[in-house]
Amino acid sequence: MKNLLIAATVCLCFTTSCNQVAGWLGNESDSTATVENNAIVWERDESINESNAYSDLFLDSAAIENYISKENVSDSSAQKIRNFYKVRNYQYAWFTTQGLTEQGRGIWSLQSAESVKTEAALKQRMDSLMMNDSIFVQAGDSSYAQTELGLTEEFIAYAGMHKGIINESNLYYLVPAKRQDAMQLADSILNKNKDSALYAGNAVYTGLKNHLTHYYNAAKNGGWQPLPAQGKNLKKGSSGQEVSAIKKRLAATNDYTNADTTSVFSDSLAMAVQQYQKRNGLAPTGMINDSLINILNVPAQERLEQILVNMNRAMWMQPADDSNRIVVNIPSFMLYAYEGSSKVLEMPVIVGKEGSGTVMFNGEINEVVFNPTWNIPQSIVEKEIMPAMKKDKNYLKSRNMEIVSQNDSIPTIRQMPGRDNAMGQVKFLFPNSYDIYLHDTPDKSLFSQQERALSHGCIRVQDPLALAQFVLKNQQEWTPEKISSSMNGSQEQTVKVNQQKPVYITYYTAWVDENGHMNFRNDVYGHDNGTRSRMFVRS
Repeated sequence: MKNLLIAATVCLCFTTSCNQVAGWLGNESDSTATVENNAIVWERDESINESNAYSDLFLDSAAIENYISKENVSDSSAQKIRNFYKVRNYQYAWFTTQGLTEQGRGIWSLQSAESVKTEAALKQRMDSLMMNDSIFVQAGDSSYAQTELGLTEEFIAYAGMHKGIINESNLYYLVPAKRQDAMQLADSILNKNKDSALYAGNAVYTGLKNHLTHYYNAAKNGGWQPLPAQGKNLKKGSSGQEVSAIKKRLAATNDYTNADTTSVFSDSLAMAVQQYQKRNGLAPTGMINDSLINILNVPAQERLEQILVNMNRAMWMQPADDSNRIVVNIPSFMLYAYEGSSKVLEMPVIVGKEGSGTVMFNGEINEVVFNPTWNIPQSIVEKEIMPAMKKDKNYLKSRNMEIVSQNDSIPTIRQMPGRDNAMGQVKFLFPNSYDIYLHDTPDKSLFSQQERALSHGCIRVQDPLALAQFVLKNQQEWTPEKISSSMNGSQEQTVKVNQQKPVYITYYTAWVDENGHMNFRNDVYGHDNGTRSRMFVRS
C-alpha cells in the first residue's frame, strides 16, 4: 500500500496454531490464528477490555453479522471483517465516544485521495462527520455502528488494492487496539525493529524517528531540570544564574552547542534562542520571556509522546511526492510551496477556528478565480448575516451583497467582487467535499497574530499574488504583470490550471524541517490530546 505506510512485524503460522502476534509497533496481542478451509481465522483477543482498549466503544458479533448480511459482503471480505474485530475484542477502530479517531479521519482521506468508489450514503455520512469537531457517540447507536463497519469494509477493499504491503499478516494490526507505555513503545521502535522498513518512503515518519532517540534518552534519564518562571525579559548582555540554566536546558536538546555555560547572555546564546523560537512558533526576538520559558519547561516525556502521536498520524496521511506542490500545516499556520525538493515559497495562513476546523485532506488546484464572487455558505447566512440584516436594513447593500433566491426561511446570498469581498482578489479551487479552498482576504491585520485559527474553515493566504504566480508559473501567457492586473480588475475571471498543483492539508504538531531541525507547535484542535489519552497508559 503505497500511501498507507503502516505495517507491523507479525509472525503468522499457517498451521492449526500460531505464536503470539505483535500488534501496532510492538503492542502484543493475545490473539491466535488457525487455517480453516484455506481461510485464516483469528481467535478473539479477550485480553482487551474497557480499561486498556484504544476505543471506549464496542460492537457485538450480531451487529457485524447483520451488516455482512444486509450489505451482501463477499465471503472473503466478510471473514476479514470478522477477523478484524476479533483481534480487537470487538472494539471500534474508527470511532470513540468523542467521535472519529485519527485512523478514522486518515483512512477516509486516503481512500478519497485515490478516488475509491464509495457507497453514497457512507460518503455523505463521512463528509458530514469530517466537518464536525464536536461529536459525541453513544454506545449502541446503530447509525455509528453502520458507519464503523462501512469504514472497515472500505479499509479492507483499500488494502486489497495494495497487496504486497498490506496482507493477511498485518491487516488486523494497523489500528492500535491497546493503550501502551510510551517508553516501551519508543524502545520497540528504536531498538527492537518493531516498525517496518516500509516506513522508509514516509519522510515525515522517518524524520521524527531520527529525533525520537534524543527525547527517549532524555526521558529515560529523568528529563531536564525545570527553569524558574521569569518575571523579566532576558536579552543579550544580561547575566545571572538563570542564563546559565537556560544554556544547559537548550544544550539538553542540542539547541545550544557552544561549550560556554557561563552566566553571561552571549551572542551564541541569542542565536540559539532565536532558532529555538522559530522552531516553536514564537517570534524570533532572541530574548527570553515567559512564553519561551513555558515551552522550554514542557517535560521530555510529553515531547516523546507528542513525537509518537505525530509518527502515528504520519502513517495515515498521504506522503507528499517529490513534485511541485503546496503544503498547509494547520498547527503552524503556514503554507509552503515546493518545486521538487526545494521550498520556494512560504507564507502565513489563517485556518478554521476550533468547531469549524479546517479538514485534513489532499487535493489538486485546478482553477484560479480572480475577483471572485463569494457564494456565502448557508450556515453563515443563518448564524451571522440574517441577524445582522434584522438590525440594519442596509446591511447587504453596504457590503455589496445580494439575495440570489429565497429557500424557505434562509435566503441564498452572494457577495459581489470588490475591495471588501471576503474572498479578496483571488481564490484557488481544488475539488473536495468540504467546500474548502485557499483565498485572499481584505483583512491583512489578522496575519500578525501568533495564533491564527480564525476562519470558518477555508484557508486565507497572506500573499495571494506570489501564490498565483507559483500556481500559474508554467502558463506563459500568465505573466506576473498579467496576474497583478487581473487581481486588480473589477470582473470575475476564472483560469484553468494546466498543470494542476497538489495540495496537502496536514496537521503536524511535531515535524522535522528541511534543515533537519525538530519543530513543535500547539495542538490547536486538540487532536494530540485525544489520541495521546487513548494511546498511552497513565500511571
